[in-house]
Amino acid sequence: MSEFAEMTGLSPVSEMQRRYLWTDAFAVCNFLGLYQETNDETFKSLSLLLLDQVHDVLGRHRADDQRKGWISGLHQREGELHPTIGGLRIGKELNERAPYDPIDDRLEWDRDGQYYHYLTKWMHALNRLTSVTGNSAYWRWAVELAKTACAKFTYHDAQNRKRMYWKMSIDLSYPLVTSMGHHDPLDGLITCSELQAGFAGNSDGLFDLTVEIDGLAGMCRGKDWTTDDPLGIGGLLSDALRVAQLMDKERFSPDGLLGGILKACLTGLDAFSRSGLLNAPASYRLAFRELGLSIGLHALEKLEGLIARGAEVLRKDQAVGRLIESLVKHLAVAETIEGFWLQPVNRRAPIFMEHRDINTVMLATSLAPDGFLML
Repeated sequence: MSEFAEMTGLSPVSEMQRRYLWTDAFAVCNFLGLYQETNDETFKSLSLLLLDQVHDVLGRHRADDQRKGWISGLHQREGELHPTIGGLRIGKELNERAPYDPIDDRLEWDRDGQYYHYLTKWMHALNRLTSVTGNSAYWRWAVELAKTACAKFTYHDAQNRKRMYWKMSIDLSYPLVTSMGHHDPLDGLITCSELQAGFAGNSDGLFDLTVEIDGLAGMCRGKDWTTDDPLGIGGLLSDALRVAQLMDKERFSPDGLLGGILKACLTGLDAFSRSGLLNAPASYRLAFRELGLSIGLHALEKLEGLIARGAEVLRKDQAVGRLIESLVKHLAVAETIEGFWLQPVNRRAPIFMEHRDINTVMLATSLAPDGFLML
């Protein structure tokens, strides 16, 4: 994490700050986890400094954009009070595609905009900041971001089904990719439920996410979450832990959701184990995708422990118990992935260096996952 802080302009602070929303969300959680483990105030300070940089950089228009200021359109002072209310840019290298420009599928991956599943990661990071510091302002910013994201990314199709765009423009005025991400509604449902758990004691209806949760639950109903992508499987395993933690606190009672997620994880892990990907050399592998899986496997360890400690609402579901028994057979994969990417020669591979920021942070998360995995 010290390496990440230095090379992205976080600490020491550089005028050339390299901010990327997904990576920075994990980094905030990592710094908070290190602070909780060591009581070293330096790590908490780094998490708060990173928070300010993300909002100051990704909450504003790009330097190469004619538009200036907060992407929400708010004036300076009002924007500082509500830095997430207009969403947050991804932080891609190239500017966004104009509304009437033809789409180039390859180029779109390098273009800026907003991703819903990146926003949910930042909501989680903000909620973790409130959990660790006790400052509810971060939770309020997370809820404001949740409301904006649900309002701007969702729509009704010709059959009046609620759907969600994969990628939106920087100012959220038009879609850049109209298809729906496989797990985006699930990410939204669980993250909004996590934030809603903090609603108790907050009487202001402006921060109630009931409407958003109901809409996302409708999009999730009957869905099969199965994927053989290691990052996707890892995300599902992390989601399963969050669902279980909320159920244990009696803040979430989704019918069959946990079992459905775990079943998809088992199918995906069985397929991934047959792929042979972990036998390939570093030049053919994307570290952050594999590390997403190892993070998820650490979540599985914690889920198993949560049930073993006597979480009654979880222990009584025998189907969930059987799925976990089958899933834990894959736990050794996490050690295999971490061991491979801890080898300096593999971290010097060009493909690792090409994604060095995200790879470094995800490796740190996998090695010390509590900051990210706990609510």
